[in-house]
Amino acid sequence: MKKVLLKEIASIAGVVPSTVSCVLNGKAKERRISDDLAQKIKEIAEGVGYIPNQVAVSLRTGYSRILGLIVEDISNIFFATLAKVLEDEVQKHGYRVVYCSTENDKQKGTELLNMLYHRQVDGYIIAPALGMEESIKSLLKQHKPVVLVDRFFPGVGTTNVLVDNYGSTRKAIGFLLRQGYKRIAFVTTNRQMVQMQEREKAYKDELADSLSAVDEHIVLNIDYFNLYPAGREIITAFLLQNEGVDAVFFATNYLGMYGLQSLKTLGWKIPDRIAVVCFDDNDIFKLYSPGITCIRQPIHEIATAAAKRIIGQIESDRQPENEQVLIEGELVIRGSA
Repeated sequence: MKKVLLKEIASIAGVVPSTVSCVLNGKAKERRISDDLAQKIKEIAEGVGYIPNQVAVSLRTGYSRILGLIVEDISNIFFATLAKVLEDEVQKHGYRVVYCSTENDKQKGTELLNMLYHRQVDGYIIAPALGMEESIKSLLKQHKPVVLVDRFFPGVGTTNVLVDNYGSTRKAIGFLLRQGYKRIAFVTTNRQMVQMQEREKAYKDELADSLSAVDEHIVLNIDYFNLYPAGREIITAFLLQNEGVDAVFFATNYLGMYGLQSLKTLGWKIPDRIAVVCFDDNDIFKLYSPGITCIRQPIHEIATAAAKRIIGQIESDRQPENEQVLIEGELVIRGSA
């Protein structure tokens, strides 16, 4: 395949090669190139199959215009949606995204950071695994643009963009209490990440502050790495040991999925026998009968805020700020509670 050169695109567009270079490197507005001309050049470049030499671009400009996104599991609907919105947002500014999954393994997470570092990405958007604090501190010491999403490390001075886990969970537990439920179980994982701790604390605080609640914490902490294949069995055994519960809150959507399997196995009808609420939505929750009440995370807002802040850090050449961006979750009421 013949390599298409900038000067060939410039000749077709009737401009000089430097104008083409500015447009394709995302600097059209900076150089005051009209939107119509920039669009024309992009369409010509796409039509002739122009592929930029990223190494050359990086050496010439000092920027790769590539961002690294590290999440827990890219197949999870939350992270997949986050990645898609983020990709669309940064593309407006001429950036591309490389995706990676840690599977909640700190060693894998650190290896992925090293890989992205050697690929000279311009910035890092990370939903970190527990134990990645030192790796992230190392990036900060080198003045690398970093934004953490979904979870963060207290004491590490980063920009963090996430749902208000504490306030959103209190909203959900408060709703169950107002509906008249008194013995509310809480199912979570034993991963000591801050978002899970805040959800559990909110559950306990809301019960403690309610005069109508039974002063009892019915909590199941499941080993994250034992969820598959034992998640359903573990939740089933827990519910049988606590048959007096009249509602259950699942701290993540994947726990909610295991929980629905358990309730089906037990033959417990929702909401007649037990009410169900889950943190985070899932397409299955909409289709399930009855629909599952949940806290819906504002994924679009989280991704947009993260994109704005990482690009701001890169293009202003400023250090990551110690900033906490909390976005309120939405209580979506369906038939399960």
